[in-house]
Amino acid sequence: MKRIGFIGLGTMGKPMAANLIQKGFMVTVYNRTPEKADELARLGAEVAATPADAARHSDVLITMLSNDAALLDIFYSEEGVLSGIHPALTIIDSSTVSPQTSQKLAEELAAHFVDFLDAPVTGSKPAAEEGSLAFMVGGSQEVFEEHEQLFLAMGRKALYLGPSGSGSYAKLANNTMVGINLLGFAEGLSIASKAGVNLEKFLEIVRSGGANSRIVDLKGDKILNRDFSNQFSLKLMLKDLLLAQGLASNFQLPVPLLQTTAGLFQMGLSKGLGDEDLSSVIQCYEDWMGQQIAKPSEPAAVDEEKSASPLSGRERRRNTRVKLDINLKLSIYQWEQEGSFSGQNIDGTLFDLSESGLQITTAAPLAPDMFIVIHFPQEAELPPITARVIRIETDGDKFRYGCMLSGLPPYVRIKLEKYIEEHIAYAL
Repeated sequence: MKRIGFIGLGTMGKPMAANLIQKGFMVTVYNRTPEKADELARLGAEVAATPADAARHSDVLITMLSNDAALLDIFYSEEGVLSGIHPALTIIDSSTVSPQTSQKLAEELAAHFVDFLDAPVTGSKPAAEEGSLAFMVGGSQEVFEEHEQLFLAMGRKALYLGPSGSGSYAKLANNTMVGINLLGFAEGLSIASKAGVNLEKFLEIVRSGGANSRIVDLKGDKILNRDFSNQFSLKLMLKDLLLAQGLASNFQLPVPLLQTTAGLFQMGLSKGLGDEDLSSVIQCYEDWMGQQIAKPSEPAAVDEEKSASPLSGRERRRNTRVKLDINLKLSIYQWEQEGSFSGQNIDGTLFDLSESGLQITTAAPLAPDMFIVIHFPQEAELPPITARVIRIETDGDKFRYGCMLSGLPPYVRIKLEKYIEEHIAYAL
């Protein structure tokens, strides 16, 4: 069985190396912070003193570093990887770095008869722990096929994409979509939260339709539980988005969604969220809304009368039986002949307000389907409102008319509701 070296025991690297050990591979590990190797040593890993030692004692060396600078330092520093390479060694880099860095290392190592594959992954910490990562691989197809079973010891899938740099290109394109999808979810969640929608039920709706995505499955419950523990950090996502922006610039490709997404993650970094999970970017929206996004808390056992939610205007009218008694003037028009009509004004009283119209009482008899124009008191600051008589009831010596409002603009409807609510409050 191949001897495996593993450099970089962070959020992703450590569980990846652990899976190799548990699958029976002989693994030598190295990390710049030595303490991170202790748990793997207890599992049976050898611990190398330097990157060169890790390369020297391995058939395959896997690197999983945070960025280009860290990766290049591991290779080119004193006692770095290049000091320990040997012919027939294969190096697999699973870091997310620029394609240019991958291509540079491939060229450098080929001069020393060392094979190199760039093989970044999709999936965050849970996928690394479960061994369900997907690898996107660039380099020699022959070398890929030789080591395909090694990839499958750490993940569920490995796809060969083309020459050196292809894996890194695919990874940056993939993470562009991850960042954009996350912000789409964050914005929808913010709208629902600001509107007072139950967020657990909203999340269930999202998962039931076209708005669902892998990012919703991974981050939805974390956000509602305010669990921003790091599965893939905000600062690393920002790093990937900025690398993708650089590629797009080289391609002279407009990427407006990528630019907006990178800007939002930069705001998150400036808020001090860099080491938290990328889902913590939702806190930018919380600042703008002035409220936190979280699942509804369990209701406390309190007096129902004290805890009852405010009643709507209609409920208050029904429960308290407040008589509106708002005086109105009604203009009634009758056609005399084609092109002319006659009209008169009568007194009326607003009795109730319904979803589609008004109930008005008056002593004057009106006919079904008659159109009237309703004039409210000057204090209401309402324009004349046209209505059609659709229902007639007798009420002692008066008539009660159900009148459907005709062509009422939304802003007038809102103003009418507000006026009536204020009248109710005054009456109470």
